[in-house]
Amino acid sequence: MARIVLENVTKTYRGVPALKDANLVVENASFTSVFGPPGCGKSVLLRLLLGLESVDSGRILIDDVDVTHAQPKERNLSMVFQNLALFPHLNARDNIAFPLVRRGTAQNVIDERMDGVAGVLSISHILHKKPAALSGGERQRVAIGRALIRDAAAYLMDEPIAALDARLRDVMRVELKRLQSEFGHTFVYVTHDNEEAMSVADRMAILEHGHIRQIDRPDVIYAEPSTISVAELVGSPKINILPVTIDAGAFTTPFGSVKLDQTRFDKLKEVGGVVLGVRPEAVRLKRKNGTPETGSALISDIERLGGFSIVTTKVDELEIRALADGDPSVAIGDTVSVDVNVDDCHFFGEADGARIA
Repeated sequence: MARIVLENVTKTYRGVPALKDANLVVENASFTSVFGPPGCGKSVLLRLLLGLESVDSGRILIDDVDVTHAQPKERNLSMVFQNLALFPHLNARDNIAFPLVRRGTAQNVIDERMDGVAGVLSISHILHKKPAALSGGERQRVAIGRALIRDAAAYLMDEPIAALDARLRDVMRVELKRLQSEFGHTFVYVTHDNEEAMSVADRMAILEHGHIRQIDRPDVIYAEPSTISVAELVGSPKINILPVTIDAGAFTTPFGSVKLDQTRFDKLKEVGGVVLGVRPEAVRLKRKNGTPETGSALISDIERLGGFSIVTTKVDELEIRALADGDPSVAIGDTVSVDVNVDDCHFFGEADGARIA
């Protein structure tokens, strides 16, 4: 187990920064997810931690020891790669044992650790099989077992379940969280799936264009995103971002107006240009009879997903999505009123995109 610290870490390729002044603290025995869109620098961060790449500037510390220029073998970090990287000619047992065999570990120690890891991962019955004879989920568990069998300082995972189908990903998310809790290890988990990142992590680091935008608990980031870009990255369905005017004690969008208390009104008026963010679950729709009027919208699409539906409404070309019950009492083409609670709204500066507290 280990505490990992990145201090102002920068990595550039051909003049283009992959990471820029990245600061991150991974606490001992924590489950930290690094989340961001493809190409934002997530895998680069892991490669720098492992020592497979060298930093241009900044420091990397493991348990307060500077390992910035240390070789990979000196860092004692274990890795689960995105492509799993299992040896096709070895069976599952030999794949898992490989790190210990390479280190000359005694056979009785290997057998003891093998029994423990295989039991926790529920793969004892497939240890004799080669990777080609395993399902995707079984190969995934073997790759995780190979990482966990080592007594490493921390365990790094680079989108390890991205290639699995949706149902199996759900199962593996629960399994990974359980494993981290049972073993008490330090996990650094990289993913581009926001649901995955939020469901497994104690803390999240939001990475975008090589910059770490926000670090906090998943629930805090969801409730208090630091910028518009963070708000759009975290949460599904995606947050609605709308133009807004602040006047006469209210904020007004093409979908209608909502009253503000004096404190909020004064604060927003002081900022000047403001953008509104409202999550779909905070939007309420009510069917209206008659022709469209000010503050009304037309339903343009309904995605029925079983337990809930995503309803898209339009005013001209501007859309707002609402989360409704599984069988909403509206239909495409209906006219609806759109209502939100001001306490569920997020306001951002139009100029810099920063959250207005």
